[in-house]
Order: sequence, then C-alpha cells, then structure tokens
Amino acid sequence: MKKFLLKTILYIFLILVLLELLVRALHLYTEDPPRYIDENNVEKRVPGHNGYAVTGNRNQNFSEFHINKAGFNSHREFLPTKEKFEIALIGDSFIEGFHQDYYDSTGRKIETKLDTVEVYEYGYAGYDLANQMHLINAYKEQFALIDEIIIYLNFESDLKRGAYEPNVGRIAMLSSTVFKIRDNIKLLAYGSKIGILEPLKKLVTGQAFQNASQAYETNKIEVDVREQEQEYLDNFKSLVALYGYDKCKTTILLDSRKTSASFLAYCNQNNFRYIDFAPTFERTTKPVTLIYDWHWNNHGRQLIANVIVDHIKGPKKSKDCR
Repeated sequence: MKKFLLKTILYIFLILVLLELLVRALHLYTEDPPRYIDENNVEKRVPGHNGYAVTGNRNQNFSEFHINKAGFNSHREFLPTKEKFEIALIGDSFIEGFHQDYYDSTGRKIETKLDTVEVYEYGYAGYDLANQMHLINAYKEQFALIDEIIIYLNFESDLKRGAYEPNVGRIAMLSSTVFKIRDNIKLLAYGSKIGILEPLKKLVTGQAFQNASQAYETNKIEVDVREQEQEYLDNFKSLVALYGYDKCKTTILLDSRKTSASFLAYCNQNNFRYIDFAPTFERTTKPVTLIYDWHWNNHGRQLIANVIVDHIKGPKKSKDCR
C-alpha cells in the first residue's frame, strides 16, 4: 500500500511537470506585466517589461507587448515638445491594447495616416474616468505640451465614482505570495485563465457551499436606470469640477449605442466634444471584436484609428471652445 501511494504521488508529480513543460513550450499562458502606484498616485505598469499576452484556450490571440519608461504599452517613449504635434489616447484595456502587437496598435495606425503626428497611448486595464482625469492632472506639465487629448469612455462602467482613490488593495493582492506563485507556475496561470481553478476559488471563498436559491440571489441586479444615469452624470460633473477640463483640446471617444442620451445631451449643451464611433461600426460588414473576447480586433482598431484621424483633420475648433 505504501509503495502504491508513493508511486501515485510520483506519477502525479511527473504528470504535472510534463503539463507545466507543455504549457511553457506552447506558450498557452498569458503574461501580465506587474503593476504599481507611482509617486503621483498613478496606477500603471512597471517599466521595461516585454512579453506576450494570450487570449483564448489555445493561443487564439497571441500578441507582443512592450512597457515603455512611462509605464504604458507603446512602441514609443512619451516625449512631448512644443515643436511636435502629439495626441494622447487615454483609456482602459481597449487602449492598452494587449490584444494587438504593440507595434501595430491603434496609436500606430493613427500615426501611419498622419505622418508627422506622435500618439501616446496611456492605456491601462481597469482605468475609469477618475483614473484618466487624475492621470492628466498628475502629469499636467507633460499634458500641457500635448496638442490633443482623446479619452475613451465606456458610459456603462467608467462613471461609477466622482473622485479618484488609488486601488492600493488590488496592487497589494497582485503582489502577494499567492499571486506570485500562480504567475511563476505557468500551469496554474493557464488553469486560472481558462477557469479550471474556479471551483477551488469558490471553495476558498465559501461560495461553493451556497445553495441554489442563494446563488440565484447573488446574481440578481436591480437598478433604476434613470437614477444610474443621473448618478453617472453627477460623477462626470464632479470629476470635471475637481480636475478641470480643457475643452479646447480634449475629446471623448465613445459608442453612442452604449451611452445615455441624457449624457450626450449634456455634452452637446455644454460644449464637451465627443467622437462617436457607433455609426462607423454599424456600417462595416466585418466583425469589429475578437471572436472569443469583446475587445476590438485589428479591423475594429483600424476603424477607431480612422475616426480619430477624421476628427484631427476636421474643422478647426472655435476660439470660444473653453
């Protein structure tokens, strides 16, 4: 019996080692460059990291990233000057662009169409408008030199707070021993990505012992849409009042299909410019998102680049834009 147990343990260990080597050889795991909060309370990536982000169960999307000295995924460093024309593209994971090779990003596509322009992509997974407004304020000297600021706004998720607080808890959690072990054992990283470890996570958190009715209750969401829209609009006003807003060079990038009509009306009435890419997405006959993920695919990013280019080339702003 003892020999049987020892052999079983040995075989399990060897199988796990073999699977670990297989996951590494096929690069089935995704790499997530470490995050930190800098001296200005801006959450971003640790500079100097290079690697590959993987989406899907079998390398369905395999793209290279490069974290520059500013802490963002980009093919260039952020060095604005008075002489050059620069565009700051700010947003969440859609702008961070881990689903596309960093040298073929949305910003790079814009630069291809506008030869003398440099695009600085301040993208970070999890950013909301509070993060974005704080970022601009924290680096105000740098942004004073940038000619155009474009903020990607998802109305459904980016206006849930009216002031910024750094997410210290998330950074501490991602830097914890448990997460370091997960990230270094690629089989665990892969298993976590495809959901194999979900039952274990539920067991640890106690969710595995919920009965059916309790589980159903936790999935119920009851929201008064009108109250939510007003709350989001109030949060927008709060952030503008707190950090200021340069209407002359700041434009919101949004999808009107997912944006409150009252918010759009407020923007129109108060001269907050926005680029609506919904009509462009609706006209195309090709998919604009990845098959297994809601992020923009290469075609979607090209369309986003096109609408931004059209905006930059469009009519000059009036002198009373402020």
